[in-house]
Amino acid sequence: MAKKKLPMTIAIIPDGNRRWARAHKLSILKSYNNGVKKFVEFSEWCRAYGIRNVTVWAFSSENIKRSKEEINALFYIYKKAATSKSLASRLHKTQTRIKIIGNRQMLPKDLIRSLSKLEKETEGYKDGIINVLIGYGGREDLIHSVKYLANHATLKIKDIEKEFEKHLISNQIPNIDFIIRTSGEKRLSGFMPWQTGYSELYFSKKLWPDFTKKDLSNALNDYNNRQRRFGR
Repeated sequence: MAKKKLPMTIAIIPDGNRRWARAHKLSILKSYNNGVKKFVEFSEWCRAYGIRNVTVWAFSSENIKRSKEEINALFYIYKKAATSKSLASRLHKTQTRIKIIGNRQMLPKDLIRSLSKLEKETEGYKDGIINVLIGYGGREDLIHSVKYLANHATLKIKDIEKEFEKHLISNQIPNIDFIIRTSGEKRLSGFMPWQTGYSELYFSKKLWPDFTKKDLSNALNDYNNRQRRFGR
């Protein structure tokens, strides 16, 4: 697919896993397992198009309100993925770095260890980056930085914006060019408020496990036809 322009940074809000499970009369565990596999495919599709910085919202801070059964299933799947030799082999082969962004205290200790190990093993890679938001909330992100500024009242006015950005939980993630949200929901739900001020948004009706490479192609075609003005 020839492209005049592509996003340098792309993010996916993979919504619709529970609805997919109900529609197919399958367990939530099976649905989330398919969802994780879909993201691995999605990141590889992005790479094939030359998009090297991909962000996924894997677990929001508000998701902790869901049923214990669902949360345990999700954490089980994430640990399984983090310890997968197949996934690690793919990351090493493609020289892709994993970054874990969020409040790790919300996660089970064994999951933290597995994710941190994968993060450490890939930290030297530069060909691609996958940012995994887990235990992340947009409001908490902003408040985290505000608390720092409140404790450093001697900062010069000219340094406030730079210091604010520096002390975000998500400070390692650049501005997002393009956000895709699946399942037909048309909102960001607090997704990375600092980095998304001028993001282009695309809402797909597909439930996340049903999202295909063709759907990504359609989204990128839509992006290609937009004129980004950045307030100008």
